[in-house]
Amino acid sequence: MLEDLQIRHYSNTTIRLYLHAVSAFAQHFGKPPDQLGAEHIRLYQLFLAQEKQVSLSTFIQVVSALRFFYTHTLHQKVAIERIPFPRRERKLPLILSRDEVKSLLQAPRNLRHRTMLAVLYGSGLRVAEAARLKVCDIDSPRNVLWVRLGKGSKDRQTLLSPRLLELLRGYWRAERPVEWLFPSPNPKRPISPKAIYLACRNAAQIAGISKPVHPHSLRHAFATHLLEAGTNLRCIQILLGHASLATTARYLQVADVAVRSTSSPLDSLELDLISIQP
Repeated sequence: MLEDLQIRHYSNTTIRLYLHAVSAFAQHFGKPPDQLGAEHIRLYQLFLAQEKQVSLSTFIQVVSALRFFYTHTLHQKVAIERIPFPRRERKLPLILSRDEVKSLLQAPRNLRHRTMLAVLYGSGLRVAEAARLKVCDIDSPRNVLWVRLGKGSKDRQTLLSPRLLELLRGYWRAERPVEWLFPSPNPKRPISPKAIYLACRNAAQIAGISKPVHPHSLRHAFATHLLEAGTNLRCIQILLGHASLATTARYLQVADVAVRSTSSPLDSLELDLISIQP
């Protein structure tokens, strides 16, 4: 299975999670996974959902791993319908206002943390993409930030605003990173996504923001605020690195231009509802 995943150029994180999922599946029944079939898969899914009560994302991860294993490694004809995905929740993201983003970015006293959060918001990066930024990815002559091997192992360019560039230059003068823009204590390795998450959570606590805030909140805010400023949806899709425009279009449901600026048909009726007596 490891070789099959590597041949298809899956990311190291996906490889690790898929192998762990299939290993846990085999250990649950105490048998090699090639001796387990569709009914075992069904029982294991019930165990995950009813007893362990795993999160939806973890459940989907296990299903994906088992589908890969039986299809590509064992080449067994287990009908895909016997390894079903759960019904996905369609929750809209909570969006930080501009004032909340401003408070969040000003909260850290640490210049490194402030710069990391500013990159997440100013360029709309995923947390793993921000963690793996290199100094050479800052293309100041062209005012772009390069994202190398982002989600789906795709390169892309995104915004590098003058204010963000000024902040990055100040950070570089103070920290002097050599290879990784945000190195870990070992300068040969990048910072971990978890460290960025903790810095973001701490900043939200200092700023007194009551909403649940995580690094991806800044990416959501980046997209929504661009949309509210009149940026074309297709342009936002390219900046975010979304494979499908439908993924980007969900920000239409949380942007001011899509909801708050639309008049209700009730307002077009010439009615004085307040003065009507029951």
